[in-house]
Amino acid sequence: MALSVREYRARIKSTESMKKITRAMELIAASRIIKAQQRAQAAAPYARELTRAVSAVATFSNVDHALTTESTDAKKAAVLIVTSDRGLAGAYSSSVLKEAERLIEKLHGEGKEVDLYVSGRKGEAYFKFRQRPIVQAWTGFSDQPTYDVARDIGGTLIQAFLNDAETPAEPGVAPGADEVHVVYTRFRSMLVQEPTAIRLLPLEVVEGTEAPESHDALPLYEFEPSPADVLDALLPRYVQSRIFYAHLQAAASELAARQKAMKAATDNADELIKKYTRIANQVRQAGITQEISEIVGGVNALADANAGQD
Repeated sequence: MALSVREYRARIKSTESMKKITRAMELIAASRIIKAQQRAQAAAPYARELTRAVSAVATFSNVDHALTTESTDAKKAAVLIVTSDRGLAGAYSSSVLKEAERLIEKLHGEGKEVDLYVSGRKGEAYFKFRQRPIVQAWTGFSDQPTYDVARDIGGTLIQAFLNDAETPAEPGVAPGADEVHVVYTRFRSMLVQEPTAIRLLPLEVVEGTEAPESHDALPLYEFEPSPADVLDALLPRYVQSRIFYAHLQAAASELAARQKAMKAATDNADELIKKYTRIANQVRQAGITQEISEIVGGVNALADANAGQD
């Protein structure tokens, strides 16, 4: 059934209102993404220098640490999945959840049980809807993560790794795990955001293990306090810094995806307004043509009647 001109005008008005909202959200995301990129770039040197410090201690000392000890028979893994708190970001959350599902399937194929840890309301809702248990969830900060939250998440995952994986977890205590993985979205550019899965624990420190090409003597390191105490202080911060950096990357990716999605929605609203305007004009012109035809028909009929009387 064809719609009237009034109904098309109502649709045009509602689409224009929707366009204003999507345009505003696009501008907000564009303004926030610059700050998110700057925060991620500012955190990179700290993470790099901390990696070098950890590498120096691990390479030039013979200390074995619990966070770097590889399990000979891993049976359980903990997976942290970083998603968003809000929608309207295109396929951002669904892409990282698909990557998480691939990792979970791979771990199950290796005979490992998986404990889920989720950051973001979208991931929490995804697993709750499918009635899959979540050990712990953190929400409310996806587009503006803080180091305090990363420290809390890092402390929970470190405790889970240090706990015995074969011992049943007590209430309020994270269940043990032989491995800890993180799934997040790496920010490549404004157009490319790549879902990424990394193994966080046990740590693999490879920097500095190869001898230099020249024949110069290796630098001497002295540790104060002992190397074991240095690793006890550095490794938890190293884990927390990697989690914080992953959240910063995810925040920039989320804002970039939201800006792109809102721009596409704004462009679609423009096309829809043009379509409705064209159809409304056609309907109005058809109505005018119909009215003119009726007037002309009435005039001809009146003229024929007068001619018959004469």
